[in-house]
Order: sequence, then C-alpha cells, then structure tokens
Amino acid sequence: MSKTSLLCQRQLLHYLADGGFYSGQWLAEQLGVSRTAVANYLNELKQHGLEVFSVKGRGYKLAHPIQLLDANRIKNIQPVGSAQILVQHITDSTNCQLLNRLQAGQVMAPGSVIVAEAQSAGRGRRGRPWYSPFGSNLYFSCYWRLEQGVPAAMGLSLVIGLAVCRVLQQQYNLQAKVKWPNDIYLNEQKLAGILVELSGQADAGCDVVIGIGLNVGMPEYSNQYIDQPYTDIRTASGLQIDRNNLVVELQRQVTILLTQFSETGFSAFTAEFNQHDLYANRKVVLLAKEPITGICRGVDNQGGVIIETVDDTKTFYGGELSLRAGG
Repeated sequence: MSKTSLLCQRQLLHYLADGGFYSGQWLAEQLGVSRTAVANYLNELKQHGLEVFSVKGRGYKLAHPIQLLDANRIKNIQPVGSAQILVQHITDSTNCQLLNRLQAGQVMAPGSVIVAEAQSAGRGRRGRPWYSPFGSNLYFSCYWRLEQGVPAAMGLSLVIGLAVCRVLQQQYNLQAKVKWPNDIYLNEQKLAGILVELSGQADAGCDVVIGIGLNVGMPEYSNQYIDQPYTDIRTASGLQIDRNNLVVELQRQVTILLTQFSETGFSAFTAEFNQHDLYANRKVVLLAKEPITGICRGVDNQGGVIIETVDDTKTFYGGELSLRAGG
C-alpha cells in the first residue's frame, strides 16, 4: 500500500470513527481527492473487514464507532521504562513482522510489541488462518528472549493465557478460562488464541515471538468466516473498549509473567492454571498420533496435560484437546 493511500485511509477513518454519516462529496473535499477515490479507499478497507455502510443521499457511515490504535497515545500511557510498542495499519501478520526483524538482525528489547489494525495473513496454530478484520480486535505480537534455550519454553503458551485472563479480570471483570494449550474461552465461546514461535537452539539462547489474537468487537457477519462459537470483550462486558489502553495493559501483564517465567519456569504457574483450566475434570479427547480419551486432571509442573483414562493416568505435551460428547 502506498503512503498516499495509507494516509488517505487514516484521514477517512478519522472522520468516520464516530459512527455518523458523512457525504462522499464532503469527505472528498476534506481529503482533496475525487469522490471515486473516496469510494475506492473505503472499498479497500471493506476488503479488510471494516463494516462500512453507504446510503444514497446520506453518505457513508461505519457500523460501529471505532477507536484507531494511536502510537502517541499508547506511548503516553505506558509505564516508564516499558519496551516499544509499534503500531501498524494493515500488515500480513504481526508475528511475521517480528520474525522478519529478528532475521534481519534487528536488536529488540524483551517485551517489544507490534500491533496492527488488520492482518491480511493472520495465522493460528498449525498454520490455520486467523480472521483479522480491520479495527475490530487486537492483533498483538511480543518479543522475548529465553537464555536457557528452547527447552525452557515448556508451558509458555499457558502462561501467556494466564496473562490474558488477568487483564480480562482486572480491566473488564470477565472470568475467562484457558483451553490447553493455547486458547482463551469465555462462557464456552472462544475469545482469544495464542501462537508462540521459537527461533534458536536447544543449548543456546532462544528468541520467542508470542502472538495474541484477542476478539474485542467482532463484526456482525464474522460467523461467515469462523466455524466455532466465539465471543468478544465488548459483547461480554457491555463496555466500549479502549484498545490503546488494552494494548498497554496486555504488554504490562505479559512482561510481568514472562519475567517470572524466565526465572522459575512453568512450575510457579501450575496452581493458577488449574484454577483457569477450561476442561478441568471433564471428559476430553486428546487429538495426537492416536486419540486419547479420558478425564482432564489439569497440568503438571511443565505444562503437560494430565489425562486419566480407564487404564491409567498419563501426561501429554503435544496435541489438541476437545470435549468428548457428554463432557
């Protein structure tokens, strides 16, 4: 996207952000472009999931008022000494952006974050696409360094899940649960996903990129793109969400927990996770090389899921959990 197109899109959103109607002619005059150009810019944004209505005789309006991510405001409300938060307009993937910087040799402070208004190639676990509509949610990636190497990352995604749960409780009074190994649920509906990517060796320092996709205010038509029950913070809390404040709080909480995790490993978080375990004492199926059916009994001190079967109780460190019918 050219700088001119980017600037015009941001200017249009500045006017439309309050959710009111604005005529195409008036918007064109403010930007110094044609009405056709205004329509084209808005169509580009619609292709990235922004809900824009066009009504003859009244002009354009957004389905909901939006608050754009604001790098200056974020910096002003960050605690002193916080690592940088870089705000992007539309990107392929915030995780990819951080990984690209690492591969290019860029030095980053642990806790550095990239956020974006939309992702054109957002990714979930196992390469699944992550629906990333414009200005609706939070697409957040954080850099960390584990000096103990790749093995020290055991249980890391669960710790990040707990950081998200803490923010949801403290800021919005929402009691979220963690679905092992990397999802956040509220009232049995998916609220967020976590993608941890590692770059390093087993016996040397390891760079970690932690992606969090958090539903803040999903567009009404999102069920066309998502094949499971989901919710968002706005719906669950009944509040208008300040995404800039959310970014800062999430960075702060993630940094606190990662600092502790780097010192203690997962064992310091076992009890807290088991209090937030979505499937605690429920019938589950672990989808691994061979499906394992049993009762979920929480996690061990390395973050492995404990499953009690009819034969014995074992701990597993890979796979995905799902509820068994009747669970």
